[in-house]
Amino acid sequence: MSVRDGLLAVLSLGEGYGLQLHSELAARAPHRRPVNVGQIYSTLERLARSGLVEPAGTTVDSLPLYRLTDAGAAAARFWMSEPVLDGLPEWTEMLDQVLVTSSIDPVAAKTMSERYRRWWEGDLAGTRSEVEPSLADARLALVAREAQAVAAIAWLGSAIAALVDYDSFRPLTHSRPKRGRRVAAR
Repeated sequence: MSVRDGLLAVLSLGEGYGLQLHSELAARAPHRRPVNVGQIYSTLERLARSGLVEPAGTTVDSLPLYRLTDAGAAAARFWMSEPVLDGLPEWTEMLDQVLVTSSIDPVAAKTMSERYRRWWEGDLAGTRSEVEPSLADARLALVAREAQAVAAIAWLGSAIAALVDYDSFRPLTHSRPKRGRRVAAR
């Protein structure tokens, strides 16, 4: 997941501060290694410079809050609704989109999962209809592509079933960490 897209998605739930957003990403994308908290702050600064987030004041203990701008909200909605299908989907990006979106907008996550699954089913059908290559490495690559498609279809089927059976929405957590980047005194 690009940290950018994950932060925008989480901020679609409301304003937040750096360490809180760091915890939210870790909880919503447990399949990933935690992002360095410094990367969260530098990404928030880049998002602010590009007009996707803006300052939203501070918490009672002086932690800077951020919120989405209209452009940021549009970018978050786009990421949570459009699977990346311009070629072979990147596995972890697909997981990121489905898992993070499922915790924010389960209906959008189900629709996205169905679109990803249709793509993978088409790819599997195309892979199985190819003439088997004569070179061993090309044969192995074809077998790997087929195995990846089978795994993606199985996982997406499970994700769709879970999104039908369970409400996966999760609001922002408001537990307070004991640290965080404070606003500099002026």
